[in-house]
Amino acid sequence: MDSRQRLLLALNHQEADHVPLDIGATLLTSIHCAAYKKLRAFLGMPQVPVQMMNVCEQVAVIDEDLRQFFGVDARGVEPRDSSTYRLEIRNDLPGHSCFYDEWGIGWKMPVDGGFFYDMFYHPLAEAQSPDEVKAYPFPNPNDAQRYRGLRERARQAAEVEKQAVVLAGISSGILELAAWLRGYEKHYADFIDNQPLLEFLLDKALEIKLAYWERALAEAGEYVDVVEEADDLGGQYRTLISPKMYRAIVKPRHKTLFDFIHRHTSAKIFFHSCGAIRELIPDLIEIGVDILNPVQVNAAGMDSSGLKRDFGKDIVFWGGGVDTQGAFGSGRVDVQAVKDDVRRRIDDLAPGGGFVFSVVHNIQANVPPQNIIAMWEAWRDDGKY
Repeated sequence: MDSRQRLLLALNHQEADHVPLDIGATLLTSIHCAAYKKLRAFLGMPQVPVQMMNVCEQVAVIDEDLRQFFGVDARGVEPRDSSTYRLEIRNDLPGHSCFYDEWGIGWKMPVDGGFFYDMFYHPLAEAQSPDEVKAYPFPNPNDAQRYRGLRERARQAAEVEKQAVVLAGISSGILELAAWLRGYEKHYADFIDNQPLLEFLLDKALEIKLAYWERALAEAGEYVDVVEEADDLGGQYRTLISPKMYRAIVKPRHKTLFDFIHRHTSAKIFFHSCGAIRELIPDLIEIGVDILNPVQVNAAGMDSSGLKRDFGKDIVFWGGGVDTQGAFGSGRVDVQAVKDDVRRRIDDLAPGGGFVFSVVHNIQANVPPQNIIAMWEAWRDDGKY
């Protein structure tokens, strides 16, 4: 059985020969560049220049030798930047490197000891009305440069490598993009104080996404098995906005987006949302989400056994393979604790298919290579059907 067959069985709630594995198919399931370098050294692999999958999160593109070592079952393909944007790392801010992304959002990282780029500039922070949002120079989703080589990369992954193909989106989610453009404080205040601006901005983000997915799926859709969308809806203990507010303002726009994608492809919709979102999972299933990631098993209400029991027939869990807030990501070498946690998650989530093994979000910089290998060994040994 090849990787694509294995993963497609899981996505259709069937048991394959083994629980499929994803390390690095998305910028939400990869590994921080610092941990990646340590892992390669630990395994005696050549130290090669690290390609960045995502600059903000400092996550690495997994090189082919390590993909082969792990036996990864999915390959991600991503759009390129537009022809009018070039990433430029600058040193304008004392003690920081910084850059502005294609949306005009500013990001900075400490030069000494920094792990990630954090937002420091929100270009629509001072906007007061929909007209000001309308006047903003948003990126062009139809720029042909974005799609250069997309079809061939997807075809190569599907037909030659026999990998399941995950097609990435153009940006963060519609809700996240609004927050990043406005700044979190003003964004959340907009739900009460300025709903016209909020809804116009959400609709603009939705418009851009619809244009992107129409073009991307026309280019490569026949080879794509999974399309990737995201919107963080939860914190550690509860949703970031009330379920009532989600259902009134955000859910209808998510439904429009997911309905559009489903009309243009038979691929499954992978939706990433961190946090305690158990209360919203029925809503996500209702509006067409097929796959939930990262399955933050240590957040309130997100225990893996309960999620599988209550939602396992209706949604695939892609993630949740090891508790990154516990032994795996403590910074300590704790091989046995990692293996025990992986076995628990496999026991909870694997029966009947509907489970793709991956870490809860990216492997962070402080994770010792011994813990990563322990995770992989437990998946290898205990993930057989």
